[in-house]
Amino acid sequence: MKFIKLLSISVILLFFTGCNIYRQMVIPTPYYPNGEQTTQVEQQAQPIETQPQTQTQPQVITNKIKEDRINVVNKTVVQRMPFPENEYKSLAKVGEATVKGTIYVVHNGTKIYGRQTRLYLNPVTSYSTQWYKESYLGGAKMSKVDPRLFNYLKFTTSDANGNFEFLNIPSGSYYLIGVVKCGTECGFNKERTIRITKKISVFGNEIKEVDLSKEI
Repeated sequence: MKFIKLLSISVILLFFTGCNIYRQMVIPTPYYPNGEQTTQVEQQAQPIETQPQTQTQPQVITNKIKEDRINVVNKTVVQRMPFPENEYKSLAKVGEATVKGTIYVVHNGTKIYGRQTRLYLNPVTSYSTQWYKESYLGGAKMSKVDPRLFNYLKFTTSDANGNFEFLNIPSGSYYLIGVVKCGTECGFNKERTIRITKKISVFGNEIKEVDLSKEI
């Protein structure tokens, strides 16, 4: 009976001791009502997920596109129209008009003359007008000129003071063209060639006086 009694007491003690151990070891996970734990985790991640993307990359792409467009424009060569042979053949070949004047550029009120420079009269046609609009006004590079054009140009050379004169010019309209070389006196670091063009018309034995000039 003593053995049975001792055994019963041991089992009871072990039972209550085990319950205390279990209660100490099994720690409940913190309870967040209404899913509070999930909400906090999402709130911590939210700034990362919704962080605004930098605008640097789109700007780089935009600049690259602009650079590519610029390069394409700079490398473009405007093709000349077919030489209008019949249009040139209809031009008068002899004449009695005179075109005279002075070629120069103006910088800060000072004239810089085109000394010993080549000038020419180019008859106004669809062919020369294309050059005037695309190259002279537009600054585009053009394809090679048709050599037949030189049969219709009138040439002269200015003197040491920039004075020039064309004789025996047929009646009609022309692009008067010449260049002036100008360097530091025009504010440039090195010498540049400045092209000047003016549209003029002559008739009969007229003496046309015109200055071919440009302010820079």
